[in-house]
Amino acid sequence: MAGPVLVFDSGVGGLSVVEALRRRLPEVALAYACDNAMLPYGVREDDWLVARILEVCEAAVAASGCCGLVVACNTASTLALEALRERLSVPVIGTVPAIKPAAGTSVSRHIGLLATSATVARPYTARLIEAFAGDCRVTRLAADPLVAEAERLVAGQAPDVDVLRRVLAPLAGLEDLDTLVLGCTHFPLLREALEAAVPHPVRLVDSGDAIARRTGQVIAAPQRRPAIERGWVTGPDPALARGLAGFGFGTTQPLVLP
Repeated sequence: MAGPVLVFDSGVGGLSVVEALRRRLPEVALAYACDNAMLPYGVREDDWLVARILEVCEAAVAASGCCGLVVACNTASTLALEALRERLSVPVIGTVPAIKPAAGTSVSRHIGLLATSATVARPYTARLIEAFAGDCRVTRLAADPLVAEAERLVAGQAPDVDVLRRVLAPLAGLEDLDTLVLGCTHFPLLREALEAAVPHPVRLVDSGDAIARRTGQVIAAPQRRPAIERGWVTGPDPALARGLAGFGFGTTQPLVLP
């Protein structure tokens, strides 16, 4: 029997992709691994990150016996996707900000990208905008504090509304902006709070469903969903374990690195 589909992120952001996978592939077994000991990835050096991502993902793939890996992290995908595909024997699906679908549905041709500082500034993001939103005005907004708010939410605490409003305040004068890309997988976990805090109504777009659809196309014969699914973490955190349990990962254990 083939193993589960393994979802990897630096923290809890990949749980938004888990939700999308549950909707599209409800019978498929999932496993989850996060490098919470090194969160956040966005403040670390690229070379160090590539080595770390390879180390953690190799260990998680071995521990889970997975049939495929979903890298549910924009930073990890932009830096290490090709290296992971070269190193691992299972299919690897990456994550990119949903610029293409946002540009395809925007009426005003003014879209926003809400992402971490690292994603906002990467040349990869600029190339993505040029390729798929060349006829749009794209406002890039760094929103690093939202990562911590999503982590708080999964740990059982309400997000700080003042933090959300402060992060989104630059959108107040951009009334023609009609679509906002949630360019970090942490951010869809805050969807309801973001919709309430945004200065004017916008359509929120994320890449979760596209990732789930691609997973269904690429990964053949995954294991059927068992009664208990497993998660792995690199740092002990009882609140994180409880949060993962809320997403179906009833058993959480330390990930042993080489």
